[in-house]
Amino acid sequence: MPHGDYPHAPIPTLPFELITEILSRIPVNFLMQFNCVCKPWKTLISDPKFAKKHLSTVTTTNLMMSFMNPSREFLIRSYSLQSLFKSLASVPLNLNYPLNNRNRFDVIVGSCDGMICFAIDQNWALLWNPSIRKFKKLPSLDNPKQEGSYTIYGFGYDHLSDTYKVVGVFCYECGNGGAIAYKTQVKVHTLGTDYWRRIQEFPSGVPFDSSGKFVCGAINWLASGSDAFNSSWVIVSLDLAKESYEELLQPDYGEVDVVTLTLGTLKDCLCVLAHGDTFSDVWLMKDYGNKESWTKLYRVPYMENTDSIPYTKALCISENDEVLLECQSTLVVYNSRNGTFRVPRIQEIGRWATVTEIYVESLISPCS
Repeated sequence: MPHGDYPHAPIPTLPFELITEILSRIPVNFLMQFNCVCKPWKTLISDPKFAKKHLSTVTTTNLMMSFMNPSREFLIRSYSLQSLFKSLASVPLNLNYPLNNRNRFDVIVGSCDGMICFAIDQNWALLWNPSIRKFKKLPSLDNPKQEGSYTIYGFGYDHLSDTYKVVGVFCYECGNGGAIAYKTQVKVHTLGTDYWRRIQEFPSGVPFDSSGKFVCGAINWLASGSDAFNSSWVIVSLDLAKESYEELLQPDYGEVDVVTLTLGTLKDCLCVLAHGDTFSDVWLMKDYGNKESWTKLYRVPYMENTDSIPYTKALCISENDEVLLECQSTLVVYNSRNGTFRVPRIQEIGRWATVTEIYVESLISPCS
């Protein structure tokens, strides 16, 4: 038989189960391109079950920065966390925010499984996954417009019902013998529905964080007493599965004269920044709900030429025990081992309003 007449060997094929395993470890940006390979791949990549499987293997974590530029345009950029820690020049990825925003600054409420929640105003919220470019504007809370009122949101995952929930805490003034007092009205939106449900009102005063912090199935707020904002602080936790509240005990700050507190998340744990006159102590609740698990990680002195302004967030800790912090509109890396600071090399955005958030790249869709 002439050489050219030999039959071609069949192209080897992989079992689809193995293809699924391989694709579940591929970064989202490549999977978006693989949608065009064939119909079975497109069906697989858009399957919510595959999105959950992919989420369990995802390792790509980024820092999102939202800010208003000098032209009053609302812009969002994404930075690689790895580049921020490794002193590399971090090239940002400009993200296309789904709403046409000019002269309005939408606030990042928080992120969960790759979805970002934005507070548009006291009646509207938005869920957006920038990795797959899908979003959903939630129905109106229908809160009345009232002078002195405001809404604080929270966003997280209910593991019992396998659903994502957005919580809106509407705080409004009410008369109390001539003194100003606040009451709350709390509503929950479950992703996949088209309405908000009223639940029990806030139990301890009013929250004064910009948003609730999601940790271990619960949204947490720093709140004040019911009479005035300068009363003692409490941490109020809302269990998303039970939709019930409890008060979490704070760290024992010792002899430190705590001027103010900031609540956040760090290493998937609840975090408190306790601000003194010249430093901020970083506390971590390693076992959620257990007061004895509060651990002071670092005492971070205020940087020179910052007028002793407290850090607004502790964002991430590196393998080398460096912590990434937000201070005003600036990012700084603090080396706890030698007590030095470093400013990451990022594109200058000017000293305009800036909000940062850590998020993972995922296939989870807010439109499900």
